[in-house]
Amino acid sequence: MRHCRMLDLTLDPAVETRLVGRFGPGFRDWFATLPELLERLARRWDLEIVAAVAAGNTSRTFHVRRADGVPAFLKLTPEPQIGITEAAALQAWEDSPHVVRLIDSDGESGSLLLAAVEPGTRVERLSIEDVAVLLRSLRLADSPDDELPTLRQRVEFLFDLALGRWRGNPAEQYIDRDLLERRRADALALAAGGPAGLVHGDLHPGNVLVSHDHGFTVIDPRPSIGDPMFDGIDWVLAQTTELHDLEANITRLAALIPEVDPDRLMGWCRATAAVIAVPRLNRDPHDRETRFLLRLAIGEG
Repeated sequence: MRHCRMLDLTLDPAVETRLVGRFGPGFRDWFATLPELLERLARRWDLEIVAAVAAGNTSRTFHVRRADGVPAFLKLTPEPQIGITEAAALQAWEDSPHVVRLIDSDGESGSLLLAAVEPGTRVERLSIEDVAVLLRSLRLADSPDDELPTLRQRVEFLFDLALGRWRGNPAEQYIDRDLLERRRADALALAAGGPAGLVHGDLHPGNVLVSHDHGFTVIDPRPSIGDPMFDGIDWVLAQTTELHDLEANITRLAALIPEVDPDRLMGWCRATAAVIAVPRLNRDPHDRETRFLLRLAIGEG
């Protein structure tokens, strides 16, 4: 039988505030039960819990070692449905060499046991050619039989989240509520049409790791069923400060993936620019990329 080491589970106050803001006061109740949950899962999967990883926006993750000594990651979430839908998507992508491998999942808690990615450093940016490789790999999967949310639901969630980050913060000085709601309507209209497939839903450089085995490995999906072009948004917008740069990125990606409709992808960028801009405006409203996102959202791109 393996065991849990004595781990320091203390959260930085800023991280705790962020997670309580995301999950509500019930997060603290869940966090209080974390030692018992870790012990149960360590027994179930014969794991040694080695160390905690920095807390993410929706989960706590731990370095673990399996009975054969192979490293892995154990991912826990206060909202089991998050883990359940992630597991369904990872199973659908199990044949992709560019998606993290799901070893097992616990349906009761939504916990995931994931294969380790070595070295596992996060990418800062990718070339459009590498982005095309990842997006083509994700498109190979059939939609899972398990019920996943629609992209419309994901869009509603993202705009609601942005609204919460906008209200009472510096972004209010640059974006008004009416603009956010107009762009929400645009995004919902896009989500209602177009092709339907399995969408990662949170595909940005922070969720792509460098892998010795496969070059790059995608992690942390927030999956839905809808327009796969949604997953291209962050990549064509990356480090762009002028409209012609964005147009060039979209043109290059469409040349590499024939299924990409340049007009739809540009529409997605315009519709979601405000959502992407809100947290950036709260941090640094004078950043050139942030100013471009603001112009794109307003329609002056």
